[in-house]
Amino acid sequence: MANSKRHLFLKRRLRVRNKLRKMNAGRVRLSVHRSNKNISVQLIDDVQGKTLAAASSLEKDLGVVGKNNVEAAAKVGTAIAERAKKAGVEECYFDRGGFLFHGKVKALADAAREGGLKF
Repeated sequence: MANSKRHLFLKRRLRVRNKLRKMNAGRVRLSVHRSNKNISVQLIDDVQGKTLAAASSLEKDLGVVGKNNVEAAAKVGTAIAERAKKAGVEECYFDRGGFLFHGKVKALADAAREGGLKF
């Protein structure tokens, strides 16, 4: 029987996360989640198990509520870069999860890099 899309996504997510854990021990993780309607991102400290900062397209002050496009992803990326600076985070590693690095995910990463995050 063929694997379902969900099962393939979960396998890809675990493969990406395990490779990142081996290479980037001790650094903060920038985790991205993309749905059909929204995009969200979190800065997670895996050592302490805490979320340091988060941004989402659901926030009204970003002005992109109800939109899920490249422009909305770029605004979320700039917002997480600002919040990371406030939290004292300069470097992190980018956890794309099971999502491919193109389109909205790439726009978010580029905007975060322009905002000052290094990964």
